[in-house]
Amino acid sequence: MSILELDRNGGVTLPKEIRESLGIGEKVLVINAGDHLKIIPLPSNPIQILHGTFNIKNFSKTEGGAELTAEREAKKYKN
Repeated sequence: MSILELDRNGGVTLPKEIRESLGIGEKVLVINAGDHLKIIPLPSNPIQILHGTFNIKNFSKTEGGAELTAEREAKKYKN
């Protein structure tokens, strides 16, 4: 267990030991679970992990479209 302080912007830095033990890279998903937060490690490129799973001929075009869609959706909730 660790007690962490928020910086001026409300950010928190996870200790290196925790990041390494959980395999946390550059991205995490933070879920508001009511009385606590859940932090779930995400792959740095989740679309690339799916490469080969589907029969898609132009994967990079599909990946770019998915990124644009995700950015548009994220902007809806930013404000």
